[in-house]
Amino acid sequence: MKDAEIKTAIEQGKTALGVELGSTRIKAVLIGPDHAPIASGAFDWENRLENGIWTYRLEDVWAGVQAAYREMALQVKEKYGTALKRPGAMGFSAMMHGYLAFDGDGEQLVEFRTWRNTVTEAEAAELTELFRFNIPQRWSIAHLYRAIRNGEEHVGRIAYLTTLAGYVHWKLTGERVLGVGEASGMFPIDSGTKDFDARMVHQFDGLLEQRGLPWRLGDILPKVLVAGDPAGVLTEEGARLLDPSGELEPGVPLCPPEGDAGTGMTATNSVSVRTGNVSAGTSIFAMAVLEKELSKVYPEIDMVTTPAGLPVAMVHCNTCTSDLDAWVKLFGQLLQAAGTELPKWKLYDLLYFQALEGEADCGGVLSYNYYSGEPVTGLEEGRPLLVRNPESRLNLPNFMRAQLYAAMATLKIGMDILFDQEHVVLSRLYGHGGLFKTKGVGQRLMAGALNVPVAVMETAGEGGPWGMALLAAYMVYGKGKTLEAYLDEDIFTDMPSVTMEPDPADVAGYEQFMTRYTAGLDIERKAVETMKE
Repeated sequence: MKDAEIKTAIEQGKTALGVELGSTRIKAVLIGPDHAPIASGAFDWENRLENGIWTYRLEDVWAGVQAAYREMALQVKEKYGTALKRPGAMGFSAMMHGYLAFDGDGEQLVEFRTWRNTVTEAEAAELTELFRFNIPQRWSIAHLYRAIRNGEEHVGRIAYLTTLAGYVHWKLTGERVLGVGEASGMFPIDSGTKDFDARMVHQFDGLLEQRGLPWRLGDILPKVLVAGDPAGVLTEEGARLLDPSGELEPGVPLCPPEGDAGTGMTATNSVSVRTGNVSAGTSIFAMAVLEKELSKVYPEIDMVTTPAGLPVAMVHCNTCTSDLDAWVKLFGQLLQAAGTELPKWKLYDLLYFQALEGEADCGGVLSYNYYSGEPVTGLEEGRPLLVRNPESRLNLPNFMRAQLYAAMATLKIGMDILFDQEHVVLSRLYGHGGLFKTKGVGQRLMAGALNVPVAVMETAGEGGPWGMALLAAYMVYGKGKTLEAYLDEDIFTDMPSVTMEPDPADVAGYEQFMTRYTAGLDIERKAVETMKE
């Protein structure tokens, strides 16, 4: 579209806004009638480890959301010479899972407990056995049950339990709702009813009967909506909260808030059966839309849903690029000490391309990238490690390849279960997230690691907020179509993408790396045991 056409679309409200609160970045993306991004804004933030809990403060949530919106709105003014007063629709997404509890006055009761916390092992295991359904440690229900079992004072005063996306949506609209994909990371979903599983809700209420609590689970959970459902409108208070400048008008319709898994599926057109996607950033997860139920419960595999409610097998790993990013930062400091400097993206490209020059098995170099615990490998805490024998061939290419391999290693363990034991078939896997920004590197190595074709679209680096904007647009323009049909026919018909087939040498090399990696996990466990604060 030409700039003049985009300006008219902005003024006529033919736009959609998606905002996603990721682990390290909050990003806002505005799309036009052709669904292409026309403006964006971002805000970098970091989680905090406070009293042993990974958390974010709610004041930082709003500071970040406002900053990302402000940058996007300023870009609209500068590029198109008009103010963004009333988008046609908007939607908010965030990192899935976590625990945000509020009392009857809407006051936060305890710190926000994010997906990164691995402190609910006993509770998650008990609920998994009770439900006969895998409950991961990061799920909201596991954190709630832990608070109940520990007798935390705030539990009796809970009036509303939600996720970060649900919280932001609630404050902007007054509506206590969640999209079904996001809800599936709080509590199991019945794909038939597209709602929280009634049998399991009843079972959980049974655990509460002897504890004297004034509520039952259904009283405190959000209402579940599917993609396309209206989810409220921006209130006057919400408009000022999002845009303190006063230019944004109330009344904008909002779609159901979703999780980063759902927006990733949407942004990669991976919402149909036999499609899958992998998101690689601070954490890494892969999702496969299933043709049939899995034969049994696996602790390594979550069962969640698409934004439309179809069942999805999800392998979620707590750590991905955090240690890799730390090493890149170190190399940047070396350059500065040497009196030179590279832009951040150039430094990443330089180091990533070095990885392609490394030996297929990294020359015996191992990396464990655990900043936090990792349930897939049974670790409650993490210690980033670089490990090698004296005979290992340590050089920059092998080092960088080991860092990238480590970012995929725990994912590989879970995906092998789907491929080898459950015989799940994917036509291809779509990659998105920061790991795929350097063209051809993360994509090639991921294809080799999982032994499956990996496709990357032009939107790979910022799929989440764009995917959220697409869900907002679907609510307004997708009437009469399923989400799958809307994405196929209206969005991705001519979307360019690049697919890389697995290189047999990479496949063989990664298997060698994984043999060493799994054998060396005891080194990581010993590091956790001995390196205490």
